[in-house]
Amino acid sequence: MKKVIAIVAGGDSSEHDVSLRSAAGIQSFMDTARYDCYIVEMKGKDWTVHYGDERCPVDRNDFSFIAHDGRHAFDFAYITIHGTPGENGILQGYFDLVGVPYSTSDVLVEALTFNKFALNQFLRTCPELNISDSLLLRKGEQLPAAQEIANRLGLPCFVKPNAGGSSFGVTKAKTVDELYPAIARAMNESDEVMVERLMSGTEITCGAYKARSGQIVVFPITEVVTSEEFFDYDAKYNGKVNEITPARLTPATTERVKQMTQRLYTLLGCYGIIRVDYILTGGMGREAINLLEVNTTPGMTATSFIPQQVRAAGLEMKDVLAEIIEGHTA
Repeated sequence: MKKVIAIVAGGDSSEHDVSLRSAAGIQSFMDTARYDCYIVEMKGKDWTVHYGDERCPVDRNDFSFIAHDGRHAFDFAYITIHGTPGENGILQGYFDLVGVPYSTSDVLVEALTFNKFALNQFLRTCPELNISDSLLLRKGEQLPAAQEIANRLGLPCFVKPNAGGSSFGVTKAKTVDELYPAIARAMNESDEVMVERLMSGTEITCGAYKARSGQIVVFPITEVVTSEEFFDYDAKYNGKVNEITPARLTPATTERVKQMTQRLYTLLGCYGIIRVDYILTGGMGREAINLLEVNTTPGMTATSFIPQQVRAAGLEMKDVLAEIIEGHTA
């Protein structure tokens, strides 16, 4: 009997439609000889299974659905929601309650990695990993004076939603006058905003997953080169970026970044595929490794970073996905 896989997509963030593209990518990668895969689209309380030409509502009591040919249950949920509720622990808690195994880390890890400021504080104890200075601002609280923020963090600085799984609402503020509008823009995406000191250098990203054997497999590193101010939504999804895999790094730096990615995976207690984004600063071969973020539901279209890195590693996406599924359902 084939296992029935729900590819859970959509969600309630600005990247709802991007998530659906990732779901289509995952569906195309899956080993159809082993799995029957159906996209489950979520938007608020509207959960719908794409079952052929039918659109069937999900029974949230047990994550099942009824179609023309009867009731169906899922053996596994592959979560590819970018943002809430799939990247912040909410959906993971639900699947724990109904007893459906899933592709990501658990509730605590998802909640921690989703909250950029909290994650940064947790990881400051990790040797050889540099964390940029930042401030946390909350909606409804008195904001510091713009000049005070600039004095603390310098200009330009980044203003970004603190709890978010997307590139929406991120601004590179270059002047004091740009700070408050940037904060307001970020607060449209999240009730908390992080203002972060600028790091200038080489942007890279490195994926990893845990095989059934327990081994953490780290993929080749991708170098991200864009003509935009930074790697924003437009650069990410509208082709304004050059992605080089493997990255143009010395062997020693490559090994240090891979070891750091493996260490973060272990320290956080991750499961499934993650992608860690870094900025490298300093001279070639002696770069400091600076954390940007840890992404636990990375994009999975054919041109996304992870499929690129899997191909560069000489692996097949269908085999990597099978390792993740079987690791939780064996």
